[in-house]
Amino acid sequence: MKSLQEVDSQIAGFIDEETRRQQRNLELIASENFTSRAVLEAQGSILTNKYAEGYPAHRYYGGCEFIDRIESLAIQRAKALFGAEHANVQPHAGSQANMEAYFSVLKVGDTIMAMSLSHGGHLTHGSPVNFSGKLYNVVPYGVSRDTETIDYDYVRQQAIAHRPKLIVAGASAYPRQIDFAAFRQIADEVGAYLMVDMAHFAGLVAAKLHSDPVPYADLVTSTTHKTLRGPRGAFILCKKELAADVDAAVFPGTQGGPLEHVIAAKAVCFHLAAQSDFREYQAQVLENARVLAAELMARGFRLVSNGTDTHLMLVDLTTWNLTGKEAEDVLDSVGISVNKNAIPFDPLPPKVTSGIRIGTPAVTTRGMKEPEMKAIAEVIATVLANPRDQSALDRARQAVATIVDNFPLYD
Repeated sequence: MKSLQEVDSQIAGFIDEETRRQQRNLELIASENFTSRAVLEAQGSILTNKYAEGYPAHRYYGGCEFIDRIESLAIQRAKALFGAEHANVQPHAGSQANMEAYFSVLKVGDTIMAMSLSHGGHLTHGSPVNFSGKLYNVVPYGVSRDTETIDYDYVRQQAIAHRPKLIVAGASAYPRQIDFAAFRQIADEVGAYLMVDMAHFAGLVAAKLHSDPVPYADLVTSTTHKTLRGPRGAFILCKKELAADVDAAVFPGTQGGPLEHVIAAKAVCFHLAAQSDFREYQAQVLENARVLAAELMARGFRLVSNGTDTHLMLVDLTTWNLTGKEAEDVLDSVGISVNKNAIPFDPLPPKVTSGIRIGTPAVTTRGMKEPEMKAIAEVIATVLANPRDQSALDRARQAVATIVDNFPLYD
């Protein structure tokens, strides 16, 4: 970054510090990952200079010949990767993709059903502080208190009672696979559209290691930067009969000029996700999650739904005399990044919480496997059992350093 250093040494310095943080930390935030150098190069390219409002062959700016080729290739690759009839690769973020999917089939005031944020859903699934909760009549569903998994009979009862126009499946903190066929049956019974937000598990779907929502859903939204290991951005898949409505909802409905440098990086991401080694990577993500969950439970932690069959897990800290916020802070002090997270029926507010969310995509990208998961579980247990013991924290910090030194980032 020679030019940046010369022009703005402060920003260059902050980037250097963040680079060192990523290299020396164990990244266990379930929604984060480390993308490839190829993706970084595409996103940092001169494509950032080009305005290209509209779609390939239908632009409102000239000079888009090569931009059209790039975006068309990204669309083709997304459709092929997920077996979709139509793809829009312009959404800037997952929240915008969800907004655009809603706008394609809903009117303000329509009723939607989606998983409650407090039970694992996303902010855009109807939270009252979000546009989704402000624009639509939201009927939330959640998990059973006994099993902490989705109660499909209850979802059906709510759907029959409220007749939503759209049902949303998918979550940001739900450690189990979702029965999309059951959601499709419920949606058909009440005449609703079915939308799946697969932002968290899209990489697992691409690798055919997770139940596939595309055959069942009218609309599928996703980010590209979580398990897909691409740039920060999003996309929408849909049935062909909704293609025109989705495209219009994105542009001119909610966005102007697309970020073509990011779209190029998305194209690279889709290409990499179609390779055989990507499936091997995702299989290791799942195995690492399974082992880490088992090791944490063996050390006395209670996991929501008693484990995981995805890339993430929710740890209940109510018996550890720690809040989620306290656990996040003390783990960060030794170089382990997690995020505080509400657990179902959490008595504490969202800024505090009774749990933490842990995921394995990023550490798996660095090459870590089962032995490292066991070591990580031991460090987490040591830290959370001794949050104010400086000698224990010092030992944990050294253990983290030993682990990460063996798995350099971008070596």
